[in-house]
Amino acid sequence: MNVILITACPSGMATTFLAARRLEQAALRRGWQPRVEMHGELEPVAPVSEQAIAEADLVVVAADRVPEPSRFVGKRLYRAAVQQALPDPEAFLERAAREATAFDAASEPANAPAVAEAEPSRARRIVAVTACPTGVAHTFMAAEALEQAGRALGHRIHVETQGSVGAQNPIGEADIEAADIVLLACDIEVDDTRFAGKPIYRTSTGSALKQPQQTIQKALEEAQVESVGSNKGAGGERKSAKERGFYKHLLTGVSFMLPMVVAGGLCIALSFVFGIKAYEQEGTLAAALMQIGGGTAFALMVPVLAGYIAYSIADRPGIAPGMIGGMLASTLGAGFIGGILAGFLAGYSARAVTRYVKLPASVESLKPILIIPLLASLFTGLVMIYVVGTPVAALLSTLTTFLNNMGSTNAVLLGVLLGAMMCFDLGGPVNKAAYTFGVGLLSTETYMPMAAIMAAGMVPPIGMGLATFLRRSRFAQAEREAGKASFVLGLCFISEGAIPFAAKDPLRVIPISMLGGAVTGALSMWFGVKLMAPHGGLFVLLIPNAVNLALLYLVAIAAGSVITGVGYALLKRGEADTVPVAPAPPDTAGVSRQAS
Repeated sequence: MNVILITACPSGMATTFLAARRLEQAALRRGWQPRVEMHGELEPVAPVSEQAIAEADLVVVAADRVPEPSRFVGKRLYRAAVQQALPDPEAFLERAAREATAFDAASEPANAPAVAEAEPSRARRIVAVTACPTGVAHTFMAAEALEQAGRALGHRIHVETQGSVGAQNPIGEADIEAADIVLLACDIEVDDTRFAGKPIYRTSTGSALKQPQQTIQKALEEAQVESVGSNKGAGGERKSAKERGFYKHLLTGVSFMLPMVVAGGLCIALSFVFGIKAYEQEGTLAAALMQIGGGTAFALMVPVLAGYIAYSIADRPGIAPGMIGGMLASTLGAGFIGGILAGFLAGYSARAVTRYVKLPASVESLKPILIIPLLASLFTGLVMIYVVGTPVAALLSTLTTFLNNMGSTNAVLLGVLLGAMMCFDLGGPVNKAAYTFGVGLLSTETYMPMAAIMAAGMVPPIGMGLATFLRRSRFAQAEREAGKASFVLGLCFISEGAIPFAAKDPLRVIPISMLGGAVTGALSMWFGVKLMAPHGGLFVLLIPNAVNLALLYLVAIAAGSVITGVGYALLKRGEADTVPVAPAPPDTAGVSRQAS
């Protein structure tokens, strides 16, 4: 059957092109010959030719109006809103073939535009910021999803990403001034003082990525003004309508700590290129690399963690007492657990001083630079020295000893747990909890859990890419393309590459991913693999001695990936299971008589 597909959405942006591509792919799967005409703003309209119209057996219009209706007089035509075509394009085309009728141009206003302008009352200006703890995948994927959803809904949206490379596509003062709302899709604390006086809606990057249109609609309905005229320079506290939670404070600290750990771990790994004990010879390059990585970067790890947990709680006044408490945690042997406690002690004590210590107006300006750092640092330091430090150091020492000397059974069980956690929510809270645990143990020179965690985190995206290759017929063309990207992201230890598959089919993707991740984590721990660097995926293997048992590490990753890929390829319901296959092209005249 020759079919003409015409798409147009109210904003003329993403939905136009997405609907066209999905309808075209669905038509090809039914054995039809499609010609596509898209009415959007991203590229000029390419009208179908008169010959194509003459040869067409069916015209499908996914738009509010038929563009240039006189072209299609007498042709079998079906028209519906473009939003109806997106969820199930195959069913949409089946309905079009069944319900199309001879078109009468008199039913359409002359020269009516196919793309309607968004109603002025509905079109809004939105500025948004996205930021995830690692500043890699979720940050940019959420930004892209919000941009596409905002334009599809007819709004003007500007998204700033605050990733590992800093702020990109920054929001200017003029953008903020013109904005109707501010949408903060952030898993970590970001500086929001520039948005003072604007309605703000806060959510996570995961919500923005998985449900971007619903997120924007909720933002428009629920955004609230959080602060007006906050005087931070004088130590005034930002009046927030939503208190930051424990988890967000912790992730903020981890986000700032992570570059220290990555840089330090890689420097340590590079020092091992010259031999495992080469750094013991003073004056050598290996010794210098170890000094940079282990002696400096890792020494700063816990103070930075504590300082930025405190920053998340109390803003800038919390950084000094937080870092002081973190350094005390390191010197007392309390490690990353002590650093976390020091960060919360410093943050909440600094916030308490800000809120409850009242000073005359003449000396109020001294509070952020003198009073808060002094009192909060004294409180945090004394509590760490006399109350927290010794028992936490004993706890960490016991944990480290247990992990370094545990038997194979306990190691396998820990690997199963960490591997399953890494694959449960693909960059969400459970995944980040497991990752933070592994990163924290690096400061105690405990490297096996980190190896199991990174290996398991690579399994879901590699497995999804493998599944799309093994049984291509069960995946749509868009899914096969996503599978290629997912495979590459998996090699880079970016678990979020599997999110498109998990969002579409969570009941199959998540359990089979957890099974593969658990197997990988268990094998990695059983083999005794140790990993010096907490990121980089398979590319870390290019550094000699960064992984002590590289071949066995690859075996563990491959085993879990194969289990996930083959398992999902078998579980995935193919197109034939969900969409009725169209019969041979019907006789056009017969269909016309039946329709009449």
